Amino acid sequence: MKSPSNGRPVEILLVEDNPGDVRFTEEVLKDASVRNHLSIAKDGVEALAFLRREGQFSKSPRPDLILLDLNLPKKNGLEMLTEIKNVEGLKEIPVVILTTSEAEPDINKSFDLYANCYITKPIDLERLSMVLGSIKTEH
Repeated sequence: MKSPSNGRPVEILLVEDNPGDVRFTEEVLKDASVRNHLSIAKDGVEALAFLRREGQFSKSPRPDLILLDLNLPKKNGLEMLTEIKNVEGLKEIPVVILTTSEAEPDINKSFDLYANCYITKPIDLERLSMVLGSIKTEH
């Protein structure tokens, strides 16, 4: 996993449609020991436009990490993960699944599609900090 080497904040794309989960994730990231910049997409279609730098996202930063909910409108998280991991220039971006689902098929399918980590909501600060810390140590 490549990470910023120039001292800039870690660029994180949160793909989440629930405003409460967005606020909670923002709070968790504020308390994290790694400087970060959070961009938010509210559904899979918007997230893919962000990643492809289409339309209003033409100047969007390339994320160092994607936090991806599975239950999204328009294009669900597994469909997104499939697309991300099949596109040159995107497939290298680490993807952490953040979801309420503890269903074994969802977990297995996520890892089959090359998710890097699977965290169930509510977000565990310790686990997310560990993921962010792994990015920090690779500077």
